[in-house]
Amino acid sequence: MSDSGGNSKPAGGSIAAAARAAGTRGPAPVHLWNPPYCGEMDLEIRPDGRWIHEGSPITRPEMVRLFASVLKREGDRYFLVTPVEKLGIRVVDAPFLATDADIAGDAITFTTNLGERVTAGPDHPIRIERRGDEPRPYVHVRAGLDALIDRKTFYRLVEAAAEGPGGDLMLHSQGAAFSLGR
Repeated sequence: MSDSGGNSKPAGGSIAAAARAAGTRGPAPVHLWNPPYCGEMDLEIRPDGRWIHEGSPITRPEMVRLFASVLKREGDRYFLVTPVEKLGIRVVDAPFLATDADIAGDAITFTTNLGERVTAGPDHPIRIERRGDEPRPYVHVRAGLDALIDRKTFYRLVEAAAEGPGGDLMLHSQGAAFSLGR
């Protein structure tokens, strides 16, 4: 890690603070924290769900979950935050990957690559972005953080969808309707 002047800082302090802040109860209350910006961390989250630190994948799931628990989005930027510092990171597409979905009745519950579960609905919408001819499906996880829905899960959603007005494929979950397009 480096501070805003490019000076190197050991990662141990930030990691230890993140561990204390996150505990074992899931995401930390990052929305309550507004620490000073301390520079950039050489950390990238790739569209396939891999977290790359200084060119190497982070292979310990516990470490990835720890970092994810202190992840915050501000505008188009992503940061790892603790009560005392904020470090910028790169997110290529979305910070999480939805790797499965339970589709039952009026509830579609996604599981992310980090084991988080989120049920689509008014607070967790499903949306489709177009990039060229390819649809890019997402579900909102928390506080401005989305999960890209992987291909196999998206195909399952398409199979479960029903044709709606105007010919769009529609999904329903927790009283909300989501268009998958045509």
